[in-house]
Amino acid sequence: MDQQETTGDLARLANEVARLNSHRFFTRQNKPLRLIGLQFLKGLAFGLGTVLGASILVSAIALVLAQFEWVPIIGGWVADIARQMDAAN
Repeated sequence: MDQQETTGDLARLANEVARLNSHRFFTRQNKPLRLIGLQFLKGLAFGLGTVLGASILVSAIALVLAQFEWVPIIGGWVADIARQMDAAN
């Protein structure tokens, strides 16, 4: 590669970086308060999704385990859990 070709490549690269920096996504993300607000909302959504997903998963597991009352070892344990869940409602 010669000097002129390298200079041309660097100029094209600089143009692309400038075009990318002026893109709407980066200009919006460049404002600190907006970025903090978006990250806060992202954290709330993640926390809510985690809690809802865990609740659904635990409920499904308890529902499946409630069908195994005939198993001697876990039958009493599952029956106690089912009674406690019914009492809570």
